[in-house]
Amino acid sequence: MKKISIAIAAVMTLFMTSCDDYLDINQNVNKPTTVSANLVLPQALAATALVLNAYNTYGSQIGGYAANAGGYGGFNETVSYAYTPNNYANLWPVSYDNLEDYQYILSQTEGDDASIYYNAVARIMKAYNFQLLVDAYDKVPYTEALQGAELLSPAYDDAASIYASLANELDVAMAAINKGNAAAVAPTPVNDYDVVFGGDMDLWMQLANTIKLRLMVRGKGKVTFANTAFDPMGFLTEDALINPGYARDNNRQNPLWNTWGFAYTGSAGNKAWIPTTYIMTFYNGLKLDDPGRGAATYYQFPNTGTNQLGFESTGIPKSPDGSFWYPGANRVGTSAGKETGVLKGPEAGMAMFTAAESYFLQAEAAVVGIPTGGGTAKELFEEGIRASFRYIYTLPDNTVEGDPDADADDYIASNNSYLTQFDLATSNAQRIEAIITQKYIALNMVNSHEGWNEYRRTGYPKLSGLSPTGTFASSASQSSRPDRLPARILYPTSEIQYNPGNVPQGINSFNTPIFWAK
Repeated sequence: MKKISIAIAAVMTLFMTSCDDYLDINQNVNKPTTVSANLVLPQALAATALVLNAYNTYGSQIGGYAANAGGYGGFNETVSYAYTPNNYANLWPVSYDNLEDYQYILSQTEGDDASIYYNAVARIMKAYNFQLLVDAYDKVPYTEALQGAELLSPAYDDAASIYASLANELDVAMAAINKGNAAAVAPTPVNDYDVVFGGDMDLWMQLANTIKLRLMVRGKGKVTFANTAFDPMGFLTEDALINPGYARDNNRQNPLWNTWGFAYTGSAGNKAWIPTTYIMTFYNGLKLDDPGRGAATYYQFPNTGTNQLGFESTGIPKSPDGSFWYPGANRVGTSAGKETGVLKGPEAGMAMFTAAESYFLQAEAAVVGIPTGGGTAKELFEEGIRASFRYIYTLPDNTVEGDPDADADDYIASNNSYLTQFDLATSNAQRIEAIITQKYIALNMVNSHEGWNEYRRTGYPKLSGLSPTGTFASSASQSSRPDRLPARILYPTSEIQYNPGNVPQGINSFNTPIFWAK
């Protein structure tokens, strides 16, 4: 991760408003109507971190990573799954608001070779954000979207066709970067305004390739892609982290830390949620033994408090200040931080796409026959585990605590299971199960929504019975599905009210799956 320059801090100061519209150009009518792309890009990327924080919360609650803690009530549809349009309704506006930022950059830079890198980055991020929406809602406005007042009631596009179009857009972005790299007169670099890769366009190419691979893996057999080849630049081998200069300060903290750890004033974050008993079985030896990542992620591991979603009774552990996902002994909110795990601290970067997920995607591609030019499925699978350990063992300043590669190799060898030892898998079904299970673990409170997406797509990790160690389904579930889980969330009230002629009808949280779902 590149160091962020003083220029970024200046941009942050210029655009900062409240915690909810942090670095957002779309909501303040007093801002100029025309802003240069270099000023919009950093705030758009920072706003994506806020979007991801919302999706991670949704994924952690619905996807088996978090359960209701003791001392709280009123969880209602969150534990029954009888969702209304008001549940997780914030995902829709924050996503489209952020997409407007990237569309603005595209409109300001289209056809301008000097700004070709800005155009490419915005196009990549537009594809990234639209996939978030499709994976949560299925059909969404796409072709007619982002036109502002010119079209207030956009039509909805078929989800599979959006996937195909997003892959094409990524190809356009990569071609633009290649064109810029070959130009006799170098395009304007993004450098200080790029709060992800610090202007390294090779890494943006790898991110584009990796997003495209996720589209192709998830859409395999359901989507016809015009171009199934990838750029020779390859795929992500390092974590793509958003960091516009996070600090322990008002409106400048890492949003994940701000939500779950502590506010900059020192007050505790969200204490209404604790880890599920189900997810802990992948750390405490009931399914897999993972003392390294367990201790680096959870408070007081292996004695971390857990619960099954929906179970409300006296005796359920209460979350400590700073949450169970913060392993540090220092629970003073004004000084806590500088730790391993998923929260890490207020200055840590926000994970947009981890190297672990990249490797697991490549491993699955190798199993199912999507050519990527990488290593064997086993090599990629094991590197995915190592990458997860490296991410969890990394501190906010990007130094690494301990020896993650050695611990990862010990974890692989010591668990006598095909879920860690790839050679023990005797079928492609078991190989896919191993890959997705390890991806599910790696995404735990990092990008929890992607773990939920992969469960719905593959049925892994496996669920069994109704016990808290066998399933992450809520004990209060009203779902009629065999797994007692929902299929999706519903379109928000805002769409029902303002776009009633186009919003899909008859959507049910139990029997209207996303197009790629199992």
